[in-house]
Amino acid sequence: MLTWLLLGGSAFLAGAINAIAGGGTLLTFPALVFTGTAPLPANATSTVALWPGAVASAWGYRGVFSEERRALVPLVAVSLVGGLVGALAALKTPGETFARLVPFLMLFAAVLFSVGDRLRAWLARFGAPRPWLVVLAQLPISLYGGYLGGGIGLLMLAAFTLLGGSRDLNRLNALKSVLGLAINLTATLTFVVSGLIDWERAVVMAAAAAAGGYLAARVALRVDVRAVKRLVVAIAWVMTALIFVKTFLPAPRPSAGQVVPRPVRGA
Repeated sequence: MLTWLLLGGSAFLAGAINAIAGGGTLLTFPALVFTGTAPLPANATSTVALWPGAVASAWGYRGVFSEERRALVPLVAVSLVGGLVGALAALKTPGETFARLVPFLMLFAAVLFSVGDRLRAWLARFGAPRPWLVVLAQLPISLYGGYLGGGIGLLMLAAFTLLGGSRDLNRLNALKSVLGLAINLTATLTFVVSGLIDWERAVVMAAAAAAGGYLAARVALRVDVRAVKRLVVAIAWVMTALIFVKTFLPAPRPSAGQVVPRPVRGA
């Protein structure tokens, strides 16, 4: 019961956080790992579980999209391709190698979140370059998003800053939501075909993420985004530390008569 509460609660918060600031993967992925799913299936299951939340939050911002159609077309195309290639790269990475990469990817996301506002302010000093540069910047973001995805929302917000200062936070979040949806669409389809998904967990988490994403998108104007980001930063560092400990510290040997724990799901 506690396992399902942890998975459902992390997915609900992840859907809400993704709609407002990004970084929901920093909740769902560690939650899956800590409740017994191996890293590669956990990555696949987390991606599938959060996709309905991305749909719900994008729908919540639907009134903004008509103002951003010209910017969306090339960015969506790049996001679809990058999400596909990133997910295929994750599948081609051996499970043991992926498990050892995960702590460093989590560390990257945690650092990114910690310096995100300063990064955006620094980028804004350079003015607005040509739009194709922003489209080009979206490619590595979407590749990383398909591979793991922690922190892609903040990466996209930093890239959108380069488009100029005319967009308010809600318009930026609307762009981020629909592009995150595109990245996770191709990644989700890739992971579904791979057969790595823990569907029992994915369905429960998807329902919770969809509820969190839609509700957060509808009340975004009344949410203190800075407080949300501080919460995500704190969670990210705690989860990163725990992932490092779990990955690199040897597990204690069972004493005589001690029951050996069951193997990790998907290992």
